[in-house]
Amino acid sequence: MRRFDLRVVVASVLVLAVHAAAAPDFGMPVSEEELAAVDIDIAPDGRGLPPGSGTVADGIDIYMEKCVACHGPRGQGAAGGPALAGGMGSLNTPKAQKTVGSYWPHATTLFDYIRRAMPYDKPMTLSNDETYALTATVLWFSGIVRPTDVMNATTLPKVQMPNRDGFVDAWTPGHE
Repeated sequence: MRRFDLRVVVASVLVLAVHAAAAPDFGMPVSEEELAAVDIDIAPDGRGLPPGSGTVADGIDIYMEKCVACHGPRGQGAAGGPALAGGMGSLNTPKAQKTVGSYWPHATTLFDYIRRAMPYDKPMTLSNDETYALTATVLWFSGIVRPTDVMNATTLPKVQMPNRDGFVDAWTPGHE
């Protein structure tokens, strides 16, 4: 019996070794163009922001068409979605309201989120200009930017968010 068990073990090891030596055949090669389409992350300092620009004036019409049903006319929230504005000064209270203006530390994160996830029913369909315009509009709802401010790859990283010091900075090398 012991000899039989040893043969089974040896045979199993040999079969596994043969299969392990063959390279797996997962997926397929990706072109630079295909990779660029999904490599769209935005760093807090603005690295990765695309060309384009937008203002509140540009964003209001887009917001009313694509966002108001879920987020309300001034970003206060609606039955379908969370508030984007309001909640300033509420984080240290029992009724903390985590909105873009009260909680988010970087304006670039807002651009990144809108571009990837909004509108809810059609994510990644907004142009860069539409995304900059909606970003400006949501920031304006919280009083963070003026309606005449132009948001683009240069100006957006310079926006000072009210809760920018409320998080540990894991992005800046050497920052502890």
